[in-house]
Amino acid sequence: MSIVMQYVDRLHEILDKNADQRTTNWFMMSSPFPTLFICLSYVYVVKVLGPKLMENRKPFQLKNTLIVYNLFQVMFSAWLFYEIGMSGWLTGDYSLRCQPVDYSDRPQVLRMVHACWWYYFSKFTEFMDTIFFVLRKKNDHVSTLHVIHHGCMPMSVWFGVKFTPGGHSTFFGLLNTFVHIVMYTYYMLAAMGPRLQPYLWWKKYLTVFQMIQFVAVMIHAFQLLFIDCNYPKAFVWWIGLHATMFFFLFNEFYQQCYQQKRKPVANGVKKDHQECHQSNGVTTNRANSNSSGRRDAADYYVKGDSLAASELNLRKSYTSTE
Repeated sequence: MSIVMQYVDRLHEILDKNADQRTTNWFMMSSPFPTLFICLSYVYVVKVLGPKLMENRKPFQLKNTLIVYNLFQVMFSAWLFYEIGMSGWLTGDYSLRCQPVDYSDRPQVLRMVHACWWYYFSKFTEFMDTIFFVLRKKNDHVSTLHVIHHGCMPMSVWFGVKFTPGGHSTFFGLLNTFVHIVMYTYYMLAAMGPRLQPYLWWKKYLTVFQMIQFVAVMIHAFQLLFIDCNYPKAFVWWIGLHATMFFFLFNEFYQQCYQQKRKPVANGVKKDHQECHQSNGVTTNRANSNSSGRRDAADYYVKGDSLAASELNLRKSYTSTE
């Protein structure tokens, strides 16, 4: 045990030696282990403990809770977007070409540092996306990719706040918070039920919007590999590769849901991509969903009540074709 503690102390020495001294003593910033513990606990709860506890229980009906939660996320994301923007990106003080980290104590610089810290905490609030899935027994939505994405983000952002709270990489936070404003607005409207469903036709374009975000982050990050900029190359690779991974993930979902041609089934009825259609987090074509394991990228985190009417009509169509 003493050997382990020696390695832990040595790690802390290395981290503190290279850390930004402005954030070292801030809450959750002195050591990576609390964040790592929370992330691992999240994975255990949503993949093992939560489904086990809900196994013999009825799913919770959380319509109002989901509306309030998504409204909170919209407001939180809007505030973060404003803070990150007014700290540099929207004032003309930051350069899209190269923006080193300012380690001074100027008020505007510290405003950006605090915005990065709060952005880090926003990654924890997003854990509730998955927890609501578990409470509503939508375990098929708790995919490995979903859990990895949510589970690794707090740890990833922790390193940014610890070493580079500001500068070039905050462009990712600016775009990400803006995308989250749109995303959680969609989720909030979807959680309100069937009466708003006709107004959610723009779901497909939300998926495209997310992919555009990843492309912009890739270009913005990887350009530093070809120019001289006083910004850590390790963070350039980390952010660029992160955006690349999720671009291909979301692109695969998009191709699966929107670009594949309709194929005839055995009874002569064509599939209408129902395996990609979800109503407030519930896949209407359960048979197709279970076999393909695919979901619409825009609905990757959708929460809310099911469209009972749509499900009823779907069952009727199955009965008529059997």
